[in-house]
Amino acid sequence: MRRVTYALAALVIAGLAFWAFRPAPVEVELAEITPRSFDVRVEEDGVARIRNVFTISASNAGRLQRIGLHAGDPVVANETVVAVIGPAAPVLLDARSRAIAEATVAAARAATDLARAQLAQAEAALDLATSEANRTRALYERGTVSERVRDTALSAHKTAETAVSSALANLSVREKELESAQAVLRSDQTPDADPCCVNIVAPTSGRVLRVLTESEQVVQPGTPILEIGDPGKLEVVVDLLSRDAVRVREGAGAAIIGWGGAALEARVERIEPSARTRVSALGIDEQRVETILSLQGDPAEWAGLGHGFRVVARITLWQGVDILSIPVGALFRDGSDWATFVVTDGRARLTPITLGERNEEFAQVLSGVAAGAAVILHPGDTVADGVSVVGRKE
Repeated sequence: MRRVTYALAALVIAGLAFWAFRPAPVEVELAEITPRSFDVRVEEDGVARIRNVFTISASNAGRLQRIGLHAGDPVVANETVVAVIGPAAPVLLDARSRAIAEATVAAARAATDLARAQLAQAEAALDLATSEANRTRALYERGTVSERVRDTALSAHKTAETAVSSALANLSVREKELESAQAVLRSDQTPDADPCCVNIVAPTSGRVLRVLTESEQVVQPGTPILEIGDPGKLEVVVDLLSRDAVRVREGAGAAIIGWGGAALEARVERIEPSARTRVSALGIDEQRVETILSLQGDPAEWAGLGHGFRVVARITLWQGVDILSIPVGALFRDGSDWATFVVTDGRARLTPITLGERNEEFAQVLSGVAAGAAVILHPGDTVADGVSVVGRKE
């Protein structure tokens, strides 16, 4: 009997020692595998811009008057005069050019005097020919002279008339040459007080975005003067990595954030078919694809957003409803595969898992775990396959 008592006491002591020194269960944070609705988005910096920006340029060479408009001023299509271009001041002549111009004027004046004298000579000859023709015609009617003499007198009269016309034309040419030569001499004088000007009007309604040439100056055709656009017609340009751009579809939803106001709804309007190489801040060559987003809703919602403002665009790549999903915090790499710890009968079991789509919070479960399973979030070094675990109490 004493031996039985000693044996029972030894068993009790051994049990107490095992209970005292056995490993305590590891406290872990648990999550349940359930169907969820989530989407996958790509987030990238972008720039807001007015859809159609009009650059107003000088239509002709001349002196541009000082622009009175400033950035932000409203303009009305085909009404608001945005620029006025008048004739430029003539070029001043140096001593040599002036001497040549004065000589040219003198020569032109002499040629004009000569042409005027030739006209007087031709008119005198015409008077004589007219008298001879009249006299010969009268004598021919009385039968005193022959028909040949009459025809000769009439021909001389026509020749004299032609000579007068030629002299008049020559005089007109010489007078124009004289005016041209005198205009060169007047090139350094003050132009007319009221010169003819060209008014350039706004081609569209909107606001002035930038004044490129504000001060009065001489401009050449095509010189940019200012930019005009409608702030109510904004779009967002985003440069996506080519690997993200291939997953974006036209019409996909997007949100514009990070611009200083509430999130704005947008839609993917166009994806450029070609990529450009851009160097990242780390010096890495990246293939970027320009993606155009159109803002949705009331333009009053983005009234504070302007041309060239920086924004952040979140573009939806994929959406799922009632998708069996697992929190990303429960996932880790086991070799080349994904795995998680599933809690079964109070112990952690290493379970390989196959994933589909994934965002920052959840990942789609294709195989490996079933709905309702409990998984360990953010497992530490103390968690291993077969380790006893207990859910952490809140």
